[in-house]
Amino acid sequence: MTDEDHAVPPYPLAKAAKANIGARALLVGERLDLRSLEGVERWASDPVTLSAGACGVAVLFRYGAVVLFDVAPLEEAEFLRQLRPFIQQPYPQPEMESLNLTIQPDVNEGMEGNTVRLIDPAIERIQVVAAILSKSTVLAWYEAQIRQSFERIEPLAVDLERASRSHRHAQALLRYIGTALLSEHNMVGRVEVVEKPELLWEHPELERLYLRLEDEFEIQERHAALERKFELVSRTAQTALEVLRDRRNLRVEWYIVILIVVEILLSLYQLVVRGT
Repeated sequence: MTDEDHAVPPYPLAKAAKANIGARALLVGERLDLRSLEGVERWASDPVTLSAGACGVAVLFRYGAVVLFDVAPLEEAEFLRQLRPFIQQPYPQPEMESLNLTIQPDVNEGMEGNTVRLIDPAIERIQVVAAILSKSTVLAWYEAQIRQSFERIEPLAVDLERASRSHRHAQALLRYIGTALLSEHNMVGRVEVVEKPELLWEHPELERLYLRLEDEFEIQERHAALERKFELVSRTAQTALEVLRDRRNLRVEWYIVILIVVEILLSLYQLVVRGT
């Protein structure tokens, strides 16, 4: 991605004056190195908003989300190819969400079905939509991850119930605890899902639109549900790990008891032999 590749023309969404615009969010990796894009011309910096394709717009977020507006499939593939050097820990299969925008000057802004209604395609409104759509995509990613964690922990818990003994179980349980804690840290600390974007401080008139979209995508509710599930996964894994450790401690105690009994029997035997 060079400055020449992204020399910014007049803002295309306003210039095209389209009534319908397609939007697509992709969670492409753990992080986007936006500092390396500082030399690229842009329409806005928070969040970073660039040209994409012939007449489209890309909004980039440091937590690995890319939201594209009015970008054709081939243009999307080319844009992501150019963006690849700036993606840290790319995902083999990006999480994706799509919706449509309808532009009508006299519309009541908000969500209707899978369509967001806007009075105009100004950069600030596009950024508000991008912020919500990117957060929804992040939540969808973590929702899929937490489902996988439950599926992996369940057979380990069943094995423990059957008194299966394996050092591998302890290692796996520790790994799931670490994964749950790291995922929660990333979601809360890095993505800041429930925090309002800085954009609203400069454009308070857009807060109503943001809150409507946040409510439609159930951002707060999904975030709270994920936090409870992360806590449950961590607590379940910790409990199973404690059970495994208790069983090991119990075995050690039995070994000690057996050794003591053997030692007593040997002492009695020696006393009997000497007595005879």
